[in-house]
Amino acid sequence: MSPSDTEDIPPRGDPAASRPLRLEAPPRSAPERPIEVVVAEKNPLLQGAVVRLLQGDGRFVVLAVAADGERFLTAVERFAFDIGLIGWEMPYLNGPGVLEKLRPLPQPKPRILVYTGSPDPDIPRRAMALGAAGFCTKAGPPEKLLDALAQVAAGRMVFPFVDVARLDTRPLDHLTGRERQLLAALADGLTNAQMAERLGISLNTVKFHLKNLFEKLGITNRAQAVAAYLKAQER
Repeated sequence: MSPSDTEDIPPRGDPAASRPLRLEAPPRSAPERPIEVVVAEKNPLLQGAVVRLLQGDGRFVVLAVAADGERFLTAVERFAFDIGLIGWEMPYLNGPGVLEKLRPLPQPKPRILVYTGSPDPDIPRRAMALGAAGFCTKAGPPEKLLDALAQVAAGRMVFPFVDVARLDTRPLDHLTGRERQLLAALADGLTNAQMAERLGISLNTVKFHLKNLFEKLGITNRAQAVAAYLKAQER
């Protein structure tokens, strides 16, 4: 028998030598609380798929499902939960709008993971700038979503590469030249038809640019657009 075989055996005459050797399993820790999630997704089919995915993983429990940003904010008011899994393009109130409304709320509040199929490569940066905790694309495998949710729940931020030097910018800095023109025209009180005439573009083009403008600013109506414009002029 080599010395290494006997080094843990008490010497002869030691009272410990007469006691039987007991091998005890380490005490079990109490099971962790499931990660509580509220899902905001406009597509009913995807809603069901996401709920089944999360409920099939023992780490998560889905407390509620919302079809738009407004209903998601209602869930924030009614429930205390860990993570909000939200889309970027949603009716009534989109992802940017939800993040804007959550920013001034006191802690504790849910961490937000943006889950979208939009091909816009600038969304992760915008989501981070608005206070999201993570981003996951719908183009990835389901396991990526589960991992991202678990990481966010653990207090980590989950994003693809983001140019952090561009985070500290004003919302209007993201607008195109045409969108800035339309925003100024809104502040002047022009109708869509009047804006089309002033800028020499079609009415449909005006509506297209306004939709993009509202989404970038996280707003839903003309009054909010004018308020954002006036606030930017004060800086």
